[in-house]
Amino acid sequence: MNKCIELANLAAAKGEVPVGAIIVDSQDQIISESYNLRETGKMATAHAELLAIEQACKKLSRWRLQDCTLYVTLEPCFMCAGAIILARIPRVVFATQDPKAGAVGSLTNILNDDRLNHKCEIVSGICAEESSNILKSFFKNRRKK
Repeated sequence: MNKCIELANLAAAKGEVPVGAIIVDSQDQIISESYNLRETGKMATAHAELLAIEQACKKLSRWRLQDCTLYVTLEPCFMCAGAIILARIPRVVFATQDPKAGAVGSLTNILNDDRLNHKCEIVSGICAEESSNILKSFFKNRRKK
């Protein structure tokens, strides 16, 4: 999660919402990393998780990431949770909850919906305070401008 926090800080320095994500393989080797790039790329879908999933798929030359774990500083939204399901990622670790847009426990839990054919192990709260403080500081500074 420390790497994700480092990536979130890079995002904040670029004026992006500070969310960082990595994907590791079964030997805990980082195979992809990213942070939010919505403002930079002018793309609504340029969330850290989606960019990391895309990179992992390209690196591994496959769309099924069934032996990987996604780490991210903020609870995934509906779009990212859907991509996690489609990529068959079995484990998601996130730092802090997103009470306004979180789809992995806050508003719903897409990753463990019985109607879907894939479920994920979810671990939350790792470095939650640090991740939350980065987000709060970012938005506090943004409101000042």
